[in-house]
Amino acid sequence: MNFKKQPFGFMDMLRFKKLVPNRRKMLAEGPNTPLPQEYRTNTLAKKLHPGYMRVELTAARPLTDTIRELTFRRVDGEAFPFFRAGQYASIQVKIGDSLVSRPYSIVSSPRQALAGELVLAVENAGFVSGYLTQKAQVGDRFVMTEPSGEFHYETLRDSRSIVCIAGGSGITPFMSMASSLADGDEDYQMTLFYGARTANQLAYRAELDQLTARCKGLKVVYVLSDEECPGCEKGFVTAKLMEQYADVASSTFFLCGPQAMYDFVEKELAPYGLPKKAVHRDAGCCGDLPVESPAKFTLTVHMRDEVYTIPAMQNETLLTAMERAGLNAPNKCRAGGCGFCHSKWLAGEYHVAEGRDGRREADRKFGFIHPCVTYPLSDMEIDVPVAY
Repeated sequence: MNFKKQPFGFMDMLRFKKLVPNRRKMLAEGPNTPLPQEYRTNTLAKKLHPGYMRVELTAARPLTDTIRELTFRRVDGEAFPFFRAGQYASIQVKIGDSLVSRPYSIVSSPRQALAGELVLAVENAGFVSGYLTQKAQVGDRFVMTEPSGEFHYETLRDSRSIVCIAGGSGITPFMSMASSLADGDEDYQMTLFYGARTANQLAYRAELDQLTARCKGLKVVYVLSDEECPGCEKGFVTAKLMEQYADVASSTFFLCGPQAMYDFVEKELAPYGLPKKAVHRDAGCCGDLPVESPAKFTLTVHMRDEVYTIPAMQNETLLTAMERAGLNAPNKCRAGGCGFCHSKWLAGEYHVAEGRDGRREADRKFGFIHPCVTYPLSDMEIDVPVAY
């Protein structure tokens, strides 16, 4: 063999022959340092995605006649995970024989979460919300999910100029977004229209005024429908009113409030022909269907090795039926969007709430459903993942 013509092949052969002896030498000369028991990547992942967290109520105060602010800390003493301002956390409550949960938009800023504090504001409306506003006491402990949700500012998707419209308790995600802007963690120009019936129903007005005073990029417009008040607009959040404070055609909109507000605002925005991605709505929980004399069915639930047979009403979601029976069924958004309650359909007929079917095409094909937006039309059987 002519090694001069094939120098690299010859050198490769020499390296190959010395490979094992060289490795043995390196191993013999290496330190006896123990391998790490925990890697930094895993530590960071655990901080960002802790899953379910045990939390304790540390403070509670009324904001209005119907809204109560709740402050939580983690029982294990760890900080809450960082989140995007506008996201929500779901809190689980044991009420009687029922194990129920509801998602609530986070009021506090991401920086407060890293400092070990997370704040929610709950309106006294509904089964769980009524319990949290009237019966929950400082020192009570709950289970909370990590923050989730797509209702937040995204630089690749949204205009730098954002218009936020809040109705009643819908102010909660915008408190976090305004605080995050004031903290310098977000970079947008925020115009907030906050609508209520009377001035007494404006939660966080003092806090918003303080944020506006120290943040040039934040503008707040209070709008009252039922009374006139200094410093407030009278009426509703119309396109004409929005044009006085913002460039409607070039802005991205975030809406949080009752369905009637969504319907009204979207009609006001319709003449502008805004693209779908320019208007974001914070989706509420999927409630009961308006059915007279709803039928009663049997729901068979498989959860790993356990099988439960429980009653299910025609007007209630499968998730509600499981919660009323005390089953720990996984859920987060309760609106059909996040897919956390993703379950296998085994038998029976069902109906998915209009406008709430966020399933992928493959899920429909292979028989997966979201119990949080699915109602029974007959006796049913499903396989549900174990929560924790």
